[in-house]
Order: sequence, then C-alpha cells, then structure tokens
Amino acid sequence: MDEDRQKITIYTDGAAEPNPGPGGYGVVLLMGQHRKELSCGYELTTNNRMELLAVIVSLEVLTKPCSVTVHSDSRYVVDSVVNGAVFRWRDKDWWRTKTHKAKNADLWQRFLNVYEQHAVELKWVPGHTGIPENERCDQLAVEATYSCNPLYDTGYEWSIKLEG
Repeated sequence: MDEDRQKITIYTDGAAEPNPGPGGYGVVLLMGQHRKELSCGYELTTNNRMELLAVIVSLEVLTKPCSVTVHSDSRYVVDSVVNGAVFRWRDKDWWRTKTHKAKNADLWQRFLNVYEQHAVELKWVPGHTGIPENERCDQLAVEATYSCNPLYDTGYEWSIKLEG
C-alpha cells in the first residue's frame, strides 16, 4: 500500500430477503478515531448486488486516493477481485465465457472505476462470527432492506430483461 496515502479500514455487507427481493447494504468506515456508517435499501435486488454495491459506495465516498483495507464476508466480491476474474471479464467485454455474460457488469464497471483510484486490499471475513464491525454492517444492511423509502435498482431490472 502507498505510504503517502491516508489509511482507511472499511467493513461492508449486503442483504436481500428473499434473494432476489428487497435488499440493502451496510458500510462502516474507520479512519483513526473517526467512524462513518452508510446504508441504503432497494425495492428489488440480489444479495450479490448489495454486497458489491456496499464496497462501491464505501470507496466512492473517499474524497482523495487512499490506502484502503476492505473487509467483506462476500466470497463473490473478494474472490472475483483477488483471483482476477473481474479484470478478465472487463478484458472480454464482460463475457465470462463465449456464451455467458458476467453478472452485474454494470456494478463491476462502477467498482473498477473507483477501485483503480485507490490502493485497495480486499479481505474476506467470515460472516456472523462476532466481528463487531461486520456484525454492525449486517445490522445496517438488514435494516436498510426494510426501510420505508427504498431505491429502485435499475441495473437489476435491466439484467432480468436481458435474461428473459
């Protein structure tokens, strides 16, 4: 990680109940003694979209390039980046194989746009194991899932039309 950049620790989580169904994400950002929590709910989405959106939003709120450690309990998000799959999908115009498009390409594009502005390390953490910040993110995501004014996930709706 770049030593000149501000160090930020982020915990993220996403939820959808049922999956697909109403969903939300939760984020805890930590910088020294400072703490910021973010969450948002959506009418109809998937758990994977909310897991990925949590990481995206957490990076988008940073106002300058930072050294960031993101903790996520989503194997989908962490493994796709750490194993390089998302970069291969981008290189193949968002195709996973010759016959299958990468899911959530709209969010992966948005992710890469902000990911490449920072020095980011993604770390997988097991969910529901008592890690306080991960538990808080889960609580925020679940509360957002049942919020009174959920947003509309146009990317999810668009992907359903492509598959149907």
